[in-house]
Amino acid sequence: MLLSRAPGGECPGASLLDSGVLQKLPSWAAFLRWFSRKLGYEVAKSLGSRMSMPLGKQVFFAGVAASGSCAILYYLVQKTFSRASYYQLALEQLHSHPEALEALGTPLNVHYLRLTDKYNFVDIADAKLKIPVSGPKSEGHLYVSSSRDAPFKRWNLQEVFLELKDGQQIPLFKPSRDNDEVKKE
Repeated sequence: MLLSRAPGGECPGASLLDSGVLQKLPSWAAFLRWFSRKLGYEVAKSLGSRMSMPLGKQVFFAGVAASGSCAILYYLVQKTFSRASYYQLALEQLHSHPEALEALGTPLNVHYLRLTDKYNFVDIADAKLKIPVSGPKSEGHLYVSSSRDAPFKRWNLQEVFLELKDGQQIPLFKPSRDNDEVKKE
């Protein structure tokens, strides 16, 4: 019996016991045995046993979990980069530059960064990215250099240029040296 009356008091679940609802539910051990058979392995007779799953299956499931975790982490890092202001500012420069749009063609496709590329670098004050882009006519990389004066300040583009796969470079943005004005090429 799962619930019993306390001496001198009424058990809160007594009405469930009397109706037979709880008696119809399978025990946890029976449920675990059924579930383990569905997965294809036998649970040891004692629930405290540590040998409930063969080592090969443990390694397999651990590998699947680790691979899934790495894939999720990769996706989250990519999403973080794509939301950063230096990334968004560079893409705005690309979308507003007619010569670059003509060279790539529309619609533009922006691809994931290669996180292992040594050019991609971000720290507290500087950011350099090599963003893969493509269109129907051509493909290439959008090179971005950005900095900020202090942590938590606004990012300022230093240079943005598009390098096509044939080696042609199209400058999109470079700050002018005169009067600290921004020059859009």
